[in-house]
Amino acid sequence: MSPDHAHSHHPEPIAPVEARVAALETVLAENGLLDRTALDEIVAHFEDDLSPLNGAKVVAHAWVDPDYRARLLDDGTPAIAELGFGGPEGDHMVVVENTSTVHNLVVCTLCSCYPWPILGLPPRWYKAPAYRSRAVREPRALLREMGTAVPESVEIRVWDSSAEVRYLVLPRRPAGTEELTETALAGLVTRDSMIGVERL
Repeated sequence: MSPDHAHSHHPEPIAPVEARVAALETVLAENGLLDRTALDEIVAHFEDDLSPLNGAKVVAHAWVDPDYRARLLDDGTPAIAELGFGGPEGDHMVVVENTSTVHNLVVCTLCSCYPWPILGLPPRWYKAPAYRSRAVREPRALLREMGTAVPESVEIRVWDSSAEVRYLVLPRRPAGTEELTETALAGLVTRDSMIGVERL
């Protein structure tokens, strides 16, 4: 038996923080303060129901259905709900559209307000103080450092999410995608493009 094969039978040691979480979970469960089934359901909800794939479906549908796109831009929350997405952290959605002359960028300057039902959990950089401050002060430079060059001729509009309202960027549909199905189009949409730090 090779050393590599032998090693594969031994589980990787868990990180100290994971060990602490497991110990805390055990103590809470043993004292009747934690329902493991309910916890599993919550975790499954975050893993299965909250995802950037939801937002990608919204964007792709807006790209192929002009009437839906108009409803989405007019009142985002009910339009998004038409596709079955919504709930806490997505109660009041405003959708802003990228055009040839305007690029939109979403930030939460106070904390990390974010539309979980359609984008999943926020990326770590979204919560970082550097992103939250620079997105407002120098968005073009910040985007360039993140790999997205926005031409000087294109206006950058920064939208500040809050407890009252969450924003979703409707990216521009990439050229040459006229023959793609809605499902294929959804596969082109990224989480970062719906925040505005990436251009498709």
